[in-house]
Formats: sequence, structure tokens, C-alpha cells
Amino acid sequence: MAEMTTGSVRLRPIALPVEHGGWGFLGAPIVLGLWVAPSVAGFWLSLAALGVFLTRQPLKLALGDRQRGKRYPRTVWAERFVVLYGAGALLAFLAAWLTTEHAFWMPLLLALPLALIQLRYDLIKQSRALLPEICGALALAALVAALALCGGRQIIPAFLLWFLLALKATGAIIYVRTRIRLARNAPVARAPAYLAHIIALAAVAGLASASLVPWLAVVAFGLLLVRAIIGLLPRSVKTPTAIVGVQELGFTTLTVVAIAVGYTTIW
Repeated sequence: MAEMTTGSVRLRPIALPVEHGGWGFLGAPIVLGLWVAPSVAGFWLSLAALGVFLTRQPLKLALGDRQRGKRYPRTVWAERFVVLYGAGALLAFLAAWLTTEHAFWMPLLLALPLALIQLRYDLIKQSRALLPEICGALALAALVAALALCGGRQIIPAFLLWFLLALKATGAIIYVRTRIRLARNAPVARAPAYLAHIIALAAVAGLASASLVPWLAVVAFGLLLVRAIIGLLPRSVKTPTAIVGVQELGFTTLTVVAIAVGYTTIW
């Protein structure tokens, strides 16, 4: 039988994600998807994704307490938030399903294993490891493909949008992790961060040369590479982590805008 533990409860760390960077990973596919392929179904699907995103934190706490055979006051609140967010996500998803004129389930189905990997690491308290961080970001990025399909985009352009955001997210995660470790004087190599950005830029340039993605996306990924080079200089790593987070939000916004403008103006 689970052991009941009493005490005061702070709702904010139960109801809202503690990793602020996650909001950027969620916002990017929503903004990009609704920009290049707006639709009523896409709006509802975005709300469903928000509900699923919010469910992660209380679900992680509730399942973790259950694993330990404990039942704290926070456990009750966590379960309530899971039900609240889950019900909202389900209703919004049903609304998207009923209002869409196009099938959008394929990218969500493909993203499910990635989300489960992240949840697994959550439960063993290793959510800050590189693999679950990348898996979680890639799962969220799949939303842009689903939104594009909702809005009538063909499957290849839709999946290319996912690919672009996946490249952006992977490079950003490796870069930020490297920068934080350098700031803490922890041993870490800069090469993986540079290599991730170079590969991303080369891939996007190749796709642009084949007229599969806009050239503005190449410009955006070129700026991301420059940001990684400058950001990992010895004088740059002393920047406070909070400011680095704001900077990354700015670069995410820049990338999304560049891709969206490129797709809507054929640049």
C-alpha cells in the first residue's frame, strides 16, 4: 500500500514544466505550422499539443511517486492536473479530427516512440541526458508536419518542415549543453556542437539546391552556425545561463520566421 505523506504543496512546479526551453520547442512547430498552412483543425491540434506538453510534468511526478510507493499531497494534485490537461488535450484532438479535411496522424504516430523514450528517462530521473532531450525535442517538432498536413500541404513538404526543425533543435541542444558545461569549467569538447551545425547547414543547402526548401532557411542555419562559433568562444561562455536562454529563443524565432517567409514567398 502506498504511504501517505503530508505537507504543504506548491502548485507551480507541479502544473508547469520546470525546463523553460521546452516552451521554445513547442512554440516553434506551432507558429511555423500555422503560418505556412493555417487551418481550423491545425488550431485545435495545437491546443491538443499544448495539453500533452503540460501533462508531462505532473505525469512524471505522479508516476515517480507511485514507483516509490509514496503518496504525497503533491501526488494528488499531480493526478488532478494530469486529468485536467489530458481531458483538454483529448477534446482538442477530437475537435481537430472532426474539423480536418486531411489526414494528419502519420507524423504523430512516428513521433510517439520518441516521446516514450523521453518519458522513460523521466521516470528514471535522467531527463537531462542528451538522448531524452533530443528525443523530446524531435517529438515536439513532429507537430509542424501534422499541422502542415492539416492545412493541405503535401506529405513531403510537411516532413521537410519537421526535418528543418529537427536539425535546429538538435544543434541547439548540443550547443547549449556544451556552453553550460564550459561555463561550469567542466570537461567538454566544442567539436560536436560545431559538427552538428555544419552538418545541418550542409543538409539544408543541399535541399535548397534541389528546390525542396527555401534559401532563407539556408541563411538562418548559416546564422546558427555563426552563433555557435561565437557563443563557444572563451569570452562568451561567461554569459549567464538565463541570458543564453533568451538568446536561444531569439534565434529560434529568427529561424522560424525565415523558414516561414521562405515557404510563403518562394525565397
